[in-house]
Amino acid sequence: MFINFYTPFTSSTLLTLKSSRIGITDSVLSNSKLGGRPPRYIIFYSYKASRIYKQNISSSGGGGTVFFLHNDLHSGKTMTLLFSDTRTNARFLPRQVSDSVPFSSDKLPEILNRFSVKPKTTEAGTIRNVLEDCEIPKIKGEDKYCAVSLESLVDFVTSKLGHRVKVISTEIKTKTKLQKYEILEGIKMIGEKQVVCHKLGYAYAVFMCHTIDPTQAYMVPLMGSDGSKVEGVAVCHMDSSDWSPEHYAFQQLRVKPGASICHFLNIAVLVWLQN
Repeated sequence: MFINFYTPFTSSTLLTLKSSRIGITDSVLSNSKLGGRPPRYIIFYSYKASRIYKQNISSSGGGGTVFFLHNDLHSGKTMTLLFSDTRTNARFLPRQVSDSVPFSSDKLPEILNRFSVKPKTTEAGTIRNVLEDCEIPKIKGEDKYCAVSLESLVDFVTSKLGHRVKVISTEIKTKTKLQKYEILEGIKMIGEKQVVCHKLGYAYAVFMCHTIDPTQAYMVPLMGSDGSKVEGVAVCHMDSSDWSPEHYAFQQLRVKPGASICHFLNIAVLVWLQN
């Protein structure tokens, strides 16, 4: 999905879209047919957090291709993939409200109390996970930020890319399953500078947004063994030298840190590019 902004992009621009209930806010950022919370897909952006790799592989279905080498991004290549829809119904809080709500792991008891969540419940664990994930240290070449309001997301994106931007996401026309996909002709490199935002499972809408250099983004046409078509967004990290040596990608691909490693993004992940 492409959304283009041909006029300078500011917080007020996006708030206008929000108030009119059209465009990016309802079509991409926050609406969903799913009511549950998403699995903890931190595997795609906390490359130092080896303690939760196995948890993420199991929660994402396992058995499929999670990572692949940059050299394998070509037509005719087949991979077993699952394009999950991990969006939730959670909506952004207004900035004046979100700024008054604590968002740090050392304030967890206060946060649970505010949202009437009992300690030692699954919901409390989900909130704790998000807070801890947002506090994981950055890696070399990375800048990241957890946006807790629509305005703060816009501010981070425009601080990195300027005010003329577009946003894309993986596009799936029909519900998909874990199956073999073939990469078709027509791969397009869409940018070497992007902000990737992952929606997290929290009491309200929170997006983990980050940039990692050097990185390349691609639109990749795929066809499943059942005939279903996907326009997938793939991100390739051209230097993995600062990743944990225990990272699952190195185990799966049997390569060492430093290799150029790619992965596809699910529907709930937004990729912002300069327009």
